[in-house]
Order: sequence, then C-alpha cells, then structure tokens
Amino acid sequence: MLYEIKESRAVISIKTKRAIDWLSSAYLRPTRQRIALAEVLVGDDNHRHVTAESLFDSVKSTGDPVSLATVYNTLAAFCDAGLLQEVTVDGSRSYFDTNTHDHPHFYWEDTHTLTDAPAHQLRITQLPEVPEGAEIGSVDVIIRLRRKTV
Repeated sequence: MLYEIKESRAVISIKTKRAIDWLSSAYLRPTRQRIALAEVLVGDDNHRHVTAESLFDSVKSTGDPVSLATVYNTLAAFCDAGLLQEVTVDGSRSYFDTNTHDHPHFYWEDTHTLTDAPAHQLRITQLPEVPEGAEIGSVDVIIRLRRKTV
C-alpha cells in the first residue's frame, strides 16, 4: 500500500510513513539509516522486542546498508528520545522494546527471547522502603521461564 506526501509529491509506503511519523514524534531527523531501522521496528504497527544483533540481521535482509555500530548508536538515540525501552535481562543481554509503557516481561531462557507478560495479572502490593534521600525510578519485572521437561 502506498501513501502520497502532497508537499513533495513523493510516494512512500505505509511502512515508511509509520517509521517517519514515529521518528518525528520524538523530533528525530529521519535519516536513511534511522528510517531503515524504524521500518523494521514499527513499520507493521506491532510491538516487538529486539536485540541489536537481531535488528541488524533484519535490516540487512531488507538490503539496507547499515553497520552494526550504527544499529547500536541508533538504538541508544531511540532510547534517549523515549521511542524505545531498554530491558536488561542480565549484565550482557539487552533487549529493546517498542512498547514504552510500564509492563512486565517473560524471558524464555531456552530460546533467549523476551515477550510481554499480561500486566493485568500482575499485583505488586508493596515495595520496600527506600533509603533516605532516594526515590524509586522504576520497577522492572522480568519473569524467567524455561520449558518443562517431561
């Protein structure tokens, strides 16, 4: 499906329009590399969890020339702009989530994948008192799962 931008008379895909709108919502300049990454992240209008490496592979498969260093730098810029949420599973593995609202996650240990957990089923009734002079910045809930062995 194509979308026509009247000002320039250029015809772009809905996927590209979503990517440009997403970038523009955070006042980020829509460079070629940012658009290529954003199309994979939000072009189909679905939320996803990616690693830098999986995003690099996805963009590479579309034929867009983007380096892994550019992917890392752009993911950091997207997080800084509030477009992505970084979810650190352990000290060496980070995922980037297009859903920036507070919600819990399932981490599947056998496949190393991150999925959304149903937030409406989570009940946190009390948090510990924080030390004097501190405040809670966020509470991250990551539930680690593994397949049952029969």
